Amino acid sequence: MLSLRAAALCCLCSAMVTMAEELIQNDLTLTRVAGESVSFSCGGTDQCSTAVVDWYQKKDTRDSFRMLLSISTKNGAVTKGYNHPEEEDFSAVKKQDGWELEIKKVKDIHSATYYCCCSKSSHNRIFGSGAKLYVTATPVAKPSVTVYQAASSDHLEEKRSLLCVASQMVPPVVKITWKSQKQDGSPLAAPPGDTEQLDIIESDYTASILLIHQQDENSHTYGCSVTHEGGTVEGQIEEGVSQSPPKELPPDTLSTNQTLTEGPSSEHPVSQKQVKLLCLVYTVLITKSLVYCCGVSLLRLIRRSRKHAAD
Repeated sequence: MLSLRAAALCCLCSAMVTMAEELIQNDLTLTRVAGESVSFSCGGTDQCSTAVVDWYQKKDTRDSFRMLLSISTKNGAVTKGYNHPEEEDFSAVKKQDGWELEIKKVKDIHSATYYCCCSKSSHNRIFGSGAKLYVTATPVAKPSVTVYQAASSDHLEEKRSLLCVASQMVPPVVKITWKSQKQDGSPLAAPPGDTEQLDIIESDYTASILLIHQQDENSHTYGCSVTHEGGTVEGQIEEGVSQSPPKELPPDTLSTNQTLTEGPSSEHPVSQKQVKLLCLVYTVLITKSLVYCCGVSLLRLIRRSRKHAAD
């Protein structure tokens, strides 16, 4: 029975993670000076069962999401009354793609992440990925991007790793995607199916690791694309990564070739052990996020069931 409950819980977590980005919020971050205006968009609302979009606020100083207000997608009518202390600072504004959440005069207390949400069915609510508002006079600065190419470290596993690091950006939020290209010069595309991407987010940098399972006879070149509020920065496209381990090196000498071939701005090599450690940290963070997501979901389900029972 316990294993069945655990399986059900895992399914619920997976469903919540899948649901988490069904609505479209294209802005990763929005940076404003106090006194300026800002609006938050929310796309994909045509899949909502009702013509109402709910908005939630999550501040860094607290872990919980807080209901802010609701906006009608038909006429922009705003429904408040959720006991949010800042609700009078928010309104709806008509844009080309529909109604957006607006703050006419931004204050420092508005620094937070804003999520749109709606009901897809009676038992299914879908969310956007969130847009974080930074209230600061510091100008927006594009990230510095470096790509590291890993040398083969395991002859038996036949795997390689690429590391893309974005740093020195303001605000410190980016989205990293990988691109690949065959040696025949075909257009850039998403990496082939025999790769895995792991992202690591820290306060002063964001890193993405591309694990390449070398089972393809063709050779590819790889590069990363970093999306930021200040614009998109393309990482240097590396020279071809061989799809088989170097044959000229005997197995007992592979341990001497475990450092990363560095980009132009780095002075310290990154070992394969460090890359694997980063992967482990990433896995732990994902597990903690899933546990938190499950806990919040179960609490909401319990509250909803109690409310229905009381009614």
